[in-house]
Amino acid sequence: MVDFLQEVEKCLEVLAAGGVILYPTDTVWGLGCDATNASAVDKIFRIKQRAEAKSLIVLLADERDVLQYVAAPDLQVFDYLDSVTKPTTVIYEGIIGLADNLLAADGSAGIRIVKEPFCKQLIKRFRKPIVSTSANISGEATPTSFTAISAAIQSSVDYTVLYRQEDTVPAQPSAVVKWKEGNVVIIRQ
Repeated sequence: MVDFLQEVEKCLEVLAAGGVILYPTDTVWGLGCDATNASAVDKIFRIKQRAEAKSLIVLLADERDVLQYVAAPDLQVFDYLDSVTKPTTVIYEGIIGLADNLLAADGSAGIRIVKEPFCKQLIKRFRKPIVSTSANISGEATPTSFTAISAAIQSSVDYTVLYRQEDTVPAQPSAVVKWKEGNVVIIRQ
């Protein structure tokens, strides 16, 4: 049996050193790093072979964390998030405190508050947001389980989490919405 807390500890060491982890999220397996460290974010772009013009998603543990990284968010967004059952990434404007190379050209970023226990514990213990992007080369299919992650991705990270590698239930990406003047604009369902 995998020791959940030991896995969190190993990830914390790698994240603090500017490394990249391969880890289970509340949706698909992801590549993660310190979302405030631009050089760590660069590593993820290189691993994914992804254009830097495409922004990455950031995971946070709680609503109050959003208040730390988004200037003046519309608090109604939290009521919306409470009403949905699928993990949902919200594109916020007015991002502060995240690595510049994480942001879209307009200064926005996709942020998801996680409920999955491993991610939540990891983010709370790290005390910073963590990048989450699907564990695949850009343009390739998103892996729906750990076994579908390519050897190229697995060999390019600094640490691969052992927890939940045996999960066989196909995972799905999050919904993505933009919150605009109190209204939801659905980007991906």
